Amino acid sequence: MIDRRTLLASGAALAATPAFAKVAGKAPAPFPQGFLWGTATAGHQVEGNNVNSDFWLLEHITPTLFGEPSGQACDSFHRWRDDLALVKKIGLNSYRFSIEWSRIEPLQGVFSAEMLDHYKRIVHTCRDLGIAPIVTFSHWSVPIWFASLGGWTNPDASELFARYCDRAARHLAAEMAYAVTLNEPNGLSIADRMIPEGAKRGLEAMLVAARQATGAPKFVGGPSFQYAPAMQPSLLKGHRMAFDAIKAANSALPVGFSLAIVDEQADAQGAAQRDRARAEFYGPWLDTAGKDDFLGIQNYTRRVWGADGPLPAPAEATLDQMGGEIVPDTLANCVRYAHAQTGKPIIVTEHGFAVSDDRIRAAATLAALAHLRIAIADGVPVLGYQHWSLLDNFEWTSGYRVTYGLASVDRKTFRRTAKPSAKVYGAVARTNRL
Repeated sequence: MIDRRTLLASGAALAATPAFAKVAGKAPAPFPQGFLWGTATAGHQVEGNNVNSDFWLLEHITPTLFGEPSGQACDSFHRWRDDLALVKKIGLNSYRFSIEWSRIEPLQGVFSAEMLDHYKRIVHTCRDLGIAPIVTFSHWSVPIWFASLGGWTNPDASELFARYCDRAARHLAAEMAYAVTLNEPNGLSIADRMIPEGAKRGLEAMLVAARQATGAPKFVGGPSFQYAPAMQPSLLKGHRMAFDAIKAANSALPVGFSLAIVDEQADAQGAAQRDRARAEFYGPWLDTAGKDDFLGIQNYTRRVWGADGPLPAPAEATLDQMGGEIVPDTLANCVRYAHAQTGKPIIVTEHGFAVSDDRIRAAATLAALAHLRIAIADGVPVLGYQHWSLLDNFEWTSGYRVTYGLASVDRKTFRRTAKPSAKVYGAVARTNRL
């Protein structure tokens, strides 16, 4: 049952942001039995001191696009038990996290039994706590040695990734609940189209500095947006090879990948632009998802296309810290679209709100879940929802200024403090209904 204080918190959240409250009473309940209620993190963003990662190098060279280095992040490498305890305390039954390739294979062909055992303890403890582990094999970051070979532009990249997945899966896959090969492999393609040319010039200067630091003729790592077209064939092949490698270790384990997906909309003149964007950003990945066990989708905002391109958000819009528009039904729209294109079950592997006002996070989460429940009632097979993120963590080039977490983290003591939104979300998870 939801206690009185949680009900008051939920009501206050909705009252504070009436734009998100309109659908709250319209969603049928409960959610499907066995629904995966969870939250998500990524290794480089929470573990800390990931010194063999491409991102670590790029954070510490000059010039850099990173506002600050990741440093100890949330110290989750040592405090992962605290993270799992927090997941359990919130009332969740699943947890999506990543294993770090750069820790498991710090040098090309050299695998660390110590690190494999470290991640095995996390997976096993999840099971002991009744938490389903949803494990991502690569959440963007790659080893420095891999980036120094040209990263995903290297013709051998797919084989190198599959070899790592094979080694990791043979050690870890027996107790995993779901396996995600790649996190948002289409994300750089979206960014390549949308970011300004000045940012691309700054990125190239950073990559040149990385080449000089490593002595590599072609360093492709981190947010290498302009290399996205050259990377995509290897990423597609790498996913398929990784799928086979993980299945060879545990044939019963459901395997897929997570797709970055914006709710692409159009005004009266923008349908052609929207359809071209969908084909470019999602088409090849939706095609390959048809061969998988499930599709993970990650949605944060919408984009409205006009005849000449994306339109600005309306003046009355609620924006997040990244400048994205917060709209309650974008997640449900993306879930419907992704399933219609693939026929596959969907797991929401990321969805959340970069806001400093936690009341907005609580209210927007409830509103998005209400729309999601309606989509499920309409026949879309959604297996679970993983809120981004468990913690206020290292948000890549934005550093620590952007806050998605259900819990704050003291930057000196690393103490985790659950926010009111965690209780609001947890009440839904515990009762399996809005």
